[in-house]
Amino acid sequence: MINTNKLTVMQVLPALEFGGVERGTLEIASALVKRGHRSIVVSAGGRMVPRLQDEGSEHLSLPVGQKSPFSLRFIPALKTSFSSSNVDIIHVRSRFPAWLCYLALRGWKSTPRPRFITTVHGVYSVSRYSSIMVKGEKVIAISNFVRNYILDNYPETPVENIHVIPRGVDPEFYDHNFKADSDWLKSWFKQYPETRHKKLIALPGRITQRKGLEDFIEIFKLLKDNHELHGVIIGGSATGKQTYTSRLKSMIEDSGLIDRITMTGHRDDVRELYCLCDVVLSLAKEPEAFGRTSLEALSLGVPVIAYNHGGAGEVLRNIFPGGLVPVGNHKQTADLILEFVSRPPLVPPQQKYILQKMQDETLDLYESLACD
Repeated sequence: MINTNKLTVMQVLPALEFGGVERGTLEIASALVKRGHRSIVVSAGGRMVPRLQDEGSEHLSLPVGQKSPFSLRFIPALKTSFSSSNVDIIHVRSRFPAWLCYLALRGWKSTPRPRFITTVHGVYSVSRYSSIMVKGEKVIAISNFVRNYILDNYPETPVENIHVIPRGVDPEFYDHNFKADSDWLKSWFKQYPETRHKKLIALPGRITQRKGLEDFIEIFKLLKDNHELHGVIIGGSATGKQTYTSRLKSMIEDSGLIDRITMTGHRDDVRELYCLCDVVLSLAKEPEAFGRTSLEALSLGVPVIAYNHGGAGEVLRNIFPGGLVPVGNHKQTADLILEFVSRPPLVPPQQKYILQKMQDETLDLYESLACD
């Protein structure tokens, strides 16, 4: 049995740049420190590392996300770090790092052996490679949609090992009554004067093909005659996706929308930007594991229109079902945008997806496993 008075928890993921997985890692790291535990994160590094360390966690720089046979050389370093840091819980959040940690634990001689937890953050391709994410002694599913994906595709996974712990937001930060201040507005309109006096329709998310950016352009083509509307694509290019970003810009220009759609790149002030928008969209082509951007916007009281599948569909069914549209239905999406702009709907405050609840349930799971 592990002493749960002070646990050492090591979270492992490819990098700490930006994204939902990365934010979730920092949220748990912060909660561990506040509860008096030791928090270590292993990754290749990134822009979030200073914040992680400022909040009291340690960072071990190791490129565990490099999908190459040469990365097997990191297994001894991982094994050494598990032992030298007296790690109690290893929590992996991505497939390749999960395999490296799993192999590092194989044949573990000393006691107690670190416990192995996985979080299924996505609906990965079904394969032996992906199956590592259901090999945890405890498997966290970030939505009921993900739980069903696990049971449908990996039926050998013991049901009792799966724990649904949805992501959450801080209700003080994503306050239902929050408004951006005048200094922020002045700065925004100076940078993007084309958005002044417009009804803003936003599509947030990393620039990848699966986010529905081409659908966004097609929807705006249907709204082309309404010059009151302006589209905002919020998000930076994913690594290696700069060519796709250039193609999107060409599509926007070829569609005659160059003055109707703004691409902001990565932003750290999405809360303020959401509150400036009249409608936020979620148009993922394939069902996503969780609808974090939809949740953030809804928590701020901003109407969301989302394709009715995956995690975003689940979030809207629980908070704002009037914003659901059939997957790929551009016409219905465009019509609902016009309806929401002309008659803004009331979005009810939500209490289902709260950050503190997610943190407490995750740490309780750590502590219960350590007591086994």
